[in-house]
Formats: sequence, structure tokens, C-alpha cells
Amino acid sequence: MEPVAAFWNDKRGVTAIEYGLIAALIAVVIIALLTGIGQSLNTIFSRVNANLGVAA
Repeated sequence: MEPVAAFWNDKRGVTAIEYGLIAALIAVVIIALLTGIGQSLNTIFSRVNANLGVAA
């Protein structure tokens, strides 16, 4: 019964799972930010391209 109690009281796995969840959350936030920034950059470069086409 002692090995089962030792396994039940071991908190190392919980910490690893918490760090994994935090890393996943940070990755989701970064992906969302980059998607938004990418769309904004696409708009800016499209405007620049259109204006360069008119100027040439």
C-alpha cells in the first residue's frame, strides 16, 4: 500500500502539466497576435504595391 500512497502524493507530474498548459496558452496567444499582425501587414503592403503601380 505504501507505493500507491507515494504515487498518489507525488506532485511532480502536476507541475509538469501546469507548465505545459502555460506554454500552450502562450503559444495560442502568440499565434493569434501574429495572425492579426500578418493581416495588417498584408493590407499595408497591398497599398504600397498599388501606389507603386500607379507611380510607375
